Amino acid sequence: MDPSVQKYLKDNPKLAEFIRYNPMWYRYLMRDPANIDKMKKEAKKFYGKTFPQQVNTISGQIQMARMLAEMAKAMKD
Repeated sequence: MDPSVQKYLKDNPKLAEFIRYNPMWYRYLMRDPANIDKMKKEAKKFYGKTFPQQVNTISGQIQMARMLAEMAKAMKD
């Protein structure tokens, strides 16, 4: 693997962990180190860090808070 890619992975432990879970990326990066941008996008999907995933997470949390508030209100009445 290219030394610059190795250093980048050493500096970014989350990406190194992603590669351990998805070993096909070792091959892709060995063949073409420029694939590191594609790998970063895939890692974001894997960790749920894309914008739509974060919106869904926040939406779920808001729904949970509303349900709890409604339950508290129902118990009060």
